[in-house]
Amino acid sequence: MELILKETITSLGQEGEVVKVKDGYGRNFLLPQGKAVKATAENLATLEKNRAVIAARLAEEQKGAQDIAKKISGLVVVIEQLAGQDERLFGSVTSADICSKLAELDIRLDKKQIILPEPIKTLGETKVQIKVGYSVNTEITVSVVPVKA
Repeated sequence: MELILKETITSLGQEGEVVKVKDGYGRNFLLPQGKAVKATAENLATLEKNRAVIAARLAEEQKGAQDIAKKISGLVVVIEQLAGQDERLFGSVTSADICSKLAELDIRLDKKQIILPEPIKTLGETKVQIKVGYSVNTEITVSVVPVKA
């Protein structure tokens, strides 16, 4: 099934691209969610008319993502957690924790943009990838320290 993407989807492509997907994925997810439309002659003609507007919007989003990446690149985020004697945490640090700590620093990101393969369960520093935009990634350091009593 050929579809025209109405928004950027990481695993498929950018807004305005014509992609080929399996029938079930298109019919059951992309079309009902409004993330894509069928690639009919009428829709393709509309796409050609709007291509300049889409390109300008994507360029603006890319510029915004690069600005955020410059702002947070190399940033060290300190998170306090309860820890035992062996430097293991009572609980863990998740992408939601990192996202809320970044929000305190006036950096608004979705927790899905924080690429954390598994929650952090020990004290110390960990490098964490942040997917700021469609093709803009950066890295921050998360420093987990014990709570001071």
